[in-house]
Amino acid sequence: MEPDLFTAAAEDRQEKDPSSSPLAVRMRPRTLDEVVGQQHLLRQGSPLRRLVGEGSGPAGPSSVLLWGPPGTGKTTLAYVVSKATDKRFVELSAITAGVKEVRSVIDGARRASGGYGKETVLFLDEIHRFSKAQQDSLLPAVENRWVTLIAATTENPYFSVISPLLSRSLLLTLEPLTDDDVRALLRRALAEERGLGGAVALPGDTESHLLRVAGGDARRALTALEASAGAAIDKGEKEISLATLEETVDRAAVAYDRDGDQHYDVASALIKSIRGSDVDAALHYLARMIDAGEDPRFIARRLMISASEDIGLADPAALPLAVAAAQAVAMIGFPEAALTLSHATIALALAPKSNAATLAIGAALEDVKKGVAGQVPAHLRDGHYKGAAKLGHAQGYVYPHDVPGGIAAQRYLPDGVEDRRYYTPTRYGAEARYADVVEKVRERLRGDGP
Repeated sequence: MEPDLFTAAAEDRQEKDPSSSPLAVRMRPRTLDEVVGQQHLLRQGSPLRRLVGEGSGPAGPSSVLLWGPPGTGKTTLAYVVSKATDKRFVELSAITAGVKEVRSVIDGARRASGGYGKETVLFLDEIHRFSKAQQDSLLPAVENRWVTLIAATTENPYFSVISPLLSRSLLLTLEPLTDDDVRALLRRALAEERGLGGAVALPGDTESHLLRVAGGDARRALTALEASAGAAIDKGEKEISLATLEETVDRAAVAYDRDGDQHYDVASALIKSIRGSDVDAALHYLARMIDAGEDPRFIARRLMISASEDIGLADPAALPLAVAAAQAVAMIGFPEAALTLSHATIALALAPKSNAATLAIGAALEDVKKGVAGQVPAHLRDGHYKGAAKLGHAQGYVYPHDVPGGIAAQRYLPDGVEDRRYYTPTRYGAEARYADVVEKVRERLRGDGP
């Protein structure tokens, strides 16, 4: 970026006294090789590598859109580019900048390019906050490569970025940091001189809770580490105890191991509470999973299963609601996904319950596994190929749409299985209607009904 007098003075002060900057700032990677996570974006020849000057050839670096959850490294990657590149680097935030500021950067980029051949990289944070008109103002500069744009967003760019700008940029999706990624970052911050320089230790139980608090957000992890380390030092402690961390971040260490028994126990309790129609218990277990940083997609999958396993046709809207919730969760992520998961959990817990669909497929599968299958009746077999008629296939089949009521009196079950009844509907909720319908349909199929 282009430092002014005050920026230069601030940077000089930070170099002389690193502690004047937040730990998250001090621990920013200085090169792409120091970046934690996002390895899929850092391979040789990647757009980010080309932005810092690695690689050569007639094809220049492309403008990029960085899309990912908070704390995954969007600003960090831009910072690395600013330090590693020999290009002119300018930073704007869509929160405070407008068209005037964008045009000023573009004019400066054109002067720098024409005057002394200096290329400009523009980092625009929170681009989704720009209106359509403001984003339009970037198009000529990106299209003509007066600037190479690095834009960052936490929102789906297909909804928040105009199509012309999307088509002129490469979309790079940042993945949530894993616990191992954040753990590596914490340990580096504890040990390195620009971090805490070994002033305190981080025991295993405290580290585990800190990872839960972070929820895959590197900035949150380092902020919590810095605050709790400061509290421990003030107490004269040589390590950050779990109690000190809890006091600092005001968040209790709920026992929950995403890879162990607690993961499955709490998930099981959530589903059983929904099955038992205890909406308060279901919300409690949901909150524990959210607080522990559980993958929201895992929770959404469990809700979809519950919709079919425990509710079924007692409320035919339950499964579409659960599927819609899963799609919404995948699109928005935490923290807003908590609202969607709560919405779905409450609806499923209070819905009428039926496991008739679960029992039906279970009984059918049991027969098939036992070899109770039988031959497909000849009139149901495929009759479209040459010679099928000679074999008697599809002969005698009655097209249901040709008979009154749309139900023909003919057998569909295989030979030897014709008397099996797998589906036994309940009288709960909307399934009561299916209970009436299924008996009438079976009568018509046997030829006994009107």
